[in-house]
Amino acid sequence: MSGSSENRYIRLDVIRGKNLQVPSQRIPAGIYVSININSQKRWKSAIGVLSSEDSAVWGDTVTLSLDASPVLSVEIRASYEADPMLGRGEVIGKLQMSWDELLNYRDEPFDLFFPPVYDVHPSLTLKAVVVRACDDQDGALSDSLADCEMARHTDAGHAQFAKYTRSKRVSRLNAAVEHFQVVLDQCPASHPDHAAALTNLAWARLLGYIRNDLQDIDTTISIFRDALALRPQHHPDRPLSLYNLTEALNWRYDKKNTAADIREAAQLYHELLPLCPEGTYLHSIAAGAGADYVIDECNDLPTDASDEGICLRRVVLELCAVGHQRRPRALDKLSHALRSRFIQSGNIDDLDEGIQFLREAVSLCPEGHTDRDLYLNDLAVSLGDYRFHHQGNPNDLDEAISLHEEALRLRPVGHKYRDSSLDNLGGVLVTRFNKRGARNDITRAISLYREALTLCPPGHPSRDTTLNNLALALMTRYDKLDVSEDLNAAIDLYRESLVLDDPERHVTLYNLSGALCSRFRHTRKNDDVKEAINLCQEILETLPSLHPDRYFSYMWLQGAYLSRYEVQLNPADLSLAVENFRLASGHPTQGFPYRIQTALKWVAAAESHQHDSALEAYQVCLELFDSHVMTRSSIISRREAATAFHRAQSLPVDAASYAIRRGNFLRAVELMEQGRGQQWSLVSRLRTPLEDLESTSPELARKVSELNKRLAGAQGSAGSTDRAAADRAATKYRALTRQWEAAVDEIRNLKDFSRFLLPPAYEDLQAAARHGPVIIFIASQYSCGAIIVPTSGDPHHVPLSSIALADLTILKERFTGAIRNASRMNPTQPRNDLIVLLRIVWNEIMLPVVNVLENFLKLKRHSRIWLCPTAAFTSIPLHAAHPFLTKPDRSKEPCLEDLYICSYTPTLSALVRSRQMTKKRVTPSFVTIGQGQPGAGKGKALLAVDNELELVRELVPATAKRTTISGDAATRAGALKTLEENTWVHLACHGKQDPAQPYHSHFVMRDEHLTLLDIMERDIPHAEFAFLSACHTAVGDKETPDEVVHLAAGLQFAGFKSVVGTLWEVDDSVAKHVVEAFYKYMFHPKEAGVMDCTKAAWALNCATHSVKTKVPLEQRMVFVHIGV
Repeated sequence: MSGSSENRYIRLDVIRGKNLQVPSQRIPAGIYVSININSQKRWKSAIGVLSSEDSAVWGDTVTLSLDASPVLSVEIRASYEADPMLGRGEVIGKLQMSWDELLNYRDEPFDLFFPPVYDVHPSLTLKAVVVRACDDQDGALSDSLADCEMARHTDAGHAQFAKYTRSKRVSRLNAAVEHFQVVLDQCPASHPDHAAALTNLAWARLLGYIRNDLQDIDTTISIFRDALALRPQHHPDRPLSLYNLTEALNWRYDKKNTAADIREAAQLYHELLPLCPEGTYLHSIAAGAGADYVIDECNDLPTDASDEGICLRRVVLELCAVGHQRRPRALDKLSHALRSRFIQSGNIDDLDEGIQFLREAVSLCPEGHTDRDLYLNDLAVSLGDYRFHHQGNPNDLDEAISLHEEALRLRPVGHKYRDSSLDNLGGVLVTRFNKRGARNDITRAISLYREALTLCPPGHPSRDTTLNNLALALMTRYDKLDVSEDLNAAIDLYRESLVLDDPERHVTLYNLSGALCSRFRHTRKNDDVKEAINLCQEILETLPSLHPDRYFSYMWLQGAYLSRYEVQLNPADLSLAVENFRLASGHPTQGFPYRIQTALKWVAAAESHQHDSALEAYQVCLELFDSHVMTRSSIISRREAATAFHRAQSLPVDAASYAIRRGNFLRAVELMEQGRGQQWSLVSRLRTPLEDLESTSPELARKVSELNKRLAGAQGSAGSTDRAAADRAATKYRALTRQWEAAVDEIRNLKDFSRFLLPPAYEDLQAAARHGPVIIFIASQYSCGAIIVPTSGDPHHVPLSSIALADLTILKERFTGAIRNASRMNPTQPRNDLIVLLRIVWNEIMLPVVNVLENFLKLKRHSRIWLCPTAAFTSIPLHAAHPFLTKPDRSKEPCLEDLYICSYTPTLSALVRSRQMTKKRVTPSFVTIGQGQPGAGKGKALLAVDNELELVRELVPATAKRTTISGDAATRAGALKTLEENTWVHLACHGKQDPAQPYHSHFVMRDEHLTLLDIMERDIPHAEFAFLSACHTAVGDKETPDEVVHLAAGLQFAGFKSVVGTLWEVDDSVAKHVVEAFYKYMFHPKEAGVMDCTKAAWALNCATHSVKTKVPLEQRMVFVHIGV
């Protein structure tokens, strides 16, 4: 060393280390550097975190006196505790060097290389600078580690363990274990180093177990658990303890295949990974190979639908963050578990959530991905085999077929899963054939199944499934198309497919039962039906009470009993059939579509065999239908649900007809009301006034009010084209619905609120007749008639025995033709066809009703009456019924509108709601909205519109605030705004009925259409009157006439208490005469300034009488009044 060392020091910067591999390959808590001056003086750096690149950074500095010793040693050590340490840790590298060697680099950083570990040289980057003075000479140095026996044994144990790792000599392992055991024996449970001592011993034992040098893994795991318990949350060494325990559990699972171990390891990893900072060595190991092993092994576990099993799957998914290559499989496995739980419990939320996960899995596997076919198939199965059957949404079925088609294309001939895709595609095609009847679907399904069967020879694990599916397809074709040879072939296939230990054996059994019933009906051999009954009873003995598939056993049982009853006429069989109808339709874990179909079959059977359970069956049908439609989040999807069931459209009138035939007229009114106008009823629940509830329970009132708003906001007008988004919206809507139902149940427990939002009883509905009787016209396949709801007392039934449903259908079609012909005639030509038809309406329909009104109810002439037509009656202009007869004294025989002031009401509840809202009167304001120039492609110009608006404006009392919007201002937004701001509205424009989707019926504005949906979404409680001088504004939906879906009803629902609408096309050149006469009567005398919406029916009656010489018959009949 040149020069004198007097008063000279070296400042040594320890910057970083590289290639820091631990000889024992154990994961350290950190790495530190030790500078040893002599046996008494030693400097120790901070413990640096080992990075994923086997490096560490310190940036520590020590000042050393040059006269302390001629040499020094530099060590790199691994610490297995964050701090404090037990012992000095494991040596990674050690070098002795002189001061001159340090100073050779002339104040520049340099790398110091150590002997290799696993063929790689660890290195340190240092910087040595000579300084002349030191304020704190050797202040950074500490005394050498005290000669502590625990520390010496720990260090010796580390040294022996490192040698065992390299040499694999068991003696080295035994020596290490012995040293670590000595330390543990000297370190009681209360000692701060107890956890470290436990961990050192357990890790040595674990490597011995991995190498088969030790056999006792259970004790090792127990020791790791004890160490973890001593390192609670936020302890710096907890992450390492978690990792150590997972490693032990993984190895025991690997050797003993104990599923509980890998499940626990997954849970521990779920806690561990967030505690491992990115870039650290522990993170690279844990989030890499360690987590991947746990994920893969968990994914290979059998599907477990328990809460614990699903929780594990969620944990595994969280281990697979977005971008992780194993995420698609984790999503798939979680969806399988959720679907299995759905199969057991029927909870649709499980299935929906699983479908969302599968959609993500498919999105993560674009075209060309090797696993895309798997996830396409699984998504299609969830949609087509499960959710469609549970919810009945046709979009699910169509999407499932499309997905199965794509999956099959990805599985060409020779693909190991081709038979599965053939089977699955065949299944959804059979389902679509059952729904839509396309013969090609069933033919193709059978062809697919036969191809799948060739790929599944005897002994193939999927052969029994394919046999069962082919049998089901043949039975379907037999039932629908009467292909006689299919029946016995299906039975033979079912018997061949039965496997004793198959968990789905019950499915084959109830399918076989159904086939045997079919054969019994054909051959009448008692053995078949007896076996069918026994098979179903066998299934019921094996399935849990809430298993969704019990439904099918009940259904096949009722089929067997009913078939035997129809052959042998034993009343006990009919009773048993009814009991199984009851059980099937009420099975809580089966989806609404199946249960509704069952209840409809129950109705048909009870009607056919005159069983006294028919009324109960109708009631069950209506309740199920209401619950099913309530689950749909959009108005249009509710209509789809309402039209999906054959015979459901006639359900309300058939139920009322049955009650009438049993003489229960009050119940007939209640059933009629419960089943009609369901769309309006569902939405109106969210607008129910809560004043009475607020005075009893303000908290519940606020809760329901808030839920009403959230549900109204969650209702979409149409299904989203983004299927995943639509699924999420539907799930959210169902969750809100359940909260709302729970709140309603709470309210019903309050005194005086037991019938809150329940279907109204007769005494509630009678409020609709407060100002005049309401006549409900019932057109059923079983009977036609009318029920008159009087102002007080019981209802009166008026049988219409001379007319049947088929006659009404013909009459409706004749009216359509007569109106069309009249529109082409000269205004002065007689409307002979219409006269003939209106005379039929008078004689066959209205005259019997008038006789009761006059002779039994003593109703005075010119009193008000309300007509409430149903089914086919909704398309017949009942208000225009006319005898067209001359009396002997040459006076005219009065028509209906000569006798009474007629109004219509969609339902009794609608009229009751309108009456209740008339109590809230505000200062009247009148707006006229006109659009005579709708724009290209939106209809011809209406030249009389502007004149009509001016005419109306002049007739409105000056006391009302008057506004007009027309031309460019009459836009969709402008019209909606004025509807909401005014109490009286006159609207003159084109009106269009949309026969395919009645909620898209609309008024034609300058830009966009003002649709029925737009109107339904508004709540205008202060609104009073609307005159719709447009075409087709009061024409209902042909598919669901009892839903009364038209523009006039929409305005009434939005808040307008009194509405004048039109039944067909309006001729604007003559309509102005009716409009002028109407408003003259409405506001007479104008000077009084009185605006009373309840005068509208009378004003319309007077107006149509007064313009007989100016306006042809069909243009007078076209206007109808709806509401108060």
